[in-house]
Amino acid sequence: MARGKMAKNERLEERLLGAHMSISGGVEKAPLHAKSVGCKAMQIFTKSSNQWKGKKLEGESIDAYLENLNAAGIKNAHTTSHDSYLINLGSPDDALREKSLAAFVDEIERAGALKIPYLTFHPGSHVGSGEEEGLNRVAECMNIALEKTQKHDNVTLLIETTAGQGNYLGYKFEHMEYIIGRMKDKKRVGVCFDTCHVLAAGYEIRTEEGYKRTFKEFDKIVGLEKLKIFHLNDSKYDIGSRKDRHEHIGKGFLGKKPFGFLLNDGRFKKIPMVLETPKGKDMAEDKMNLNTLRKLIK
Repeated sequence: MARGKMAKNERLEERLLGAHMSISGGVEKAPLHAKSVGCKAMQIFTKSSNQWKGKKLEGESIDAYLENLNAAGIKNAHTTSHDSYLINLGSPDDALREKSLAAFVDEIERAGALKIPYLTFHPGSHVGSGEEEGLNRVAECMNIALEKTQKHDNVTLLIETTAGQGNYLGYKFEHMEYIIGRMKDKKRVGVCFDTCHVLAAGYEIRTEEGYKRTFKEFDKIVGLEKLKIFHLNDSKYDIGSRKDRHEHIGKGFLGKKPFGFLLNDGRFKKIPMVLETPKGKDMAEDKMNLNTLRKLIK
């Protein structure tokens, strides 16, 4: 094999690419799905994303999940769970916020039981009450949740960058800084960087200059050391749209260039990058998108 081809194969092996996997049939099935499409990283829901409570994770299911993860060649360190879409830690409604907090604590405990090191979540909506008030509520809930889950201190909370649709928080890097600055245990808090959301929020990452500027800004405001996971998604809408609609890699307003920047950026070589692109029944779309990404690695 030619030296150039060998070197590229080594770089392909180094990249921690993966996708969000279904837990249909049980969480233990997810690693097997991931293996079938060649994932080296994985994201899952630990229960239905549209339910407040999920079926208790039994020991047999947990053991099978960990065995299958090992068989799939995916390290625990390269996995993340995503919380329920119903949770809103920024809500001004006390009853809804308390319900969200209880569900959030449960999400942390479920991730901990599966030895998943990260729980990725949207900071939520302030529902018209104002960004600062909403951010304060999110920070307060996170502090309470971390205090209640000290036995699962292996789980780090990842605040996901959002598109800023409606009254959603998290569309500015300053929002991340504000929340993290109010954490009592900053070691258990990080950030998930979603490419679609960042573009929709108004950050230009499609040009080399814009890409460099955006990550320089992120580093200055939040710190690159807090960036733990990437969500690789193209966007159905253009920059500044504030709309959260994912598209296949290279088929949306991001195009392929920014993904090439990310995949060839040495700073992010050891950071898991997972797809949340549209899916079909047989995961052919995941294979297609992962193949598109691999071709961008130089």
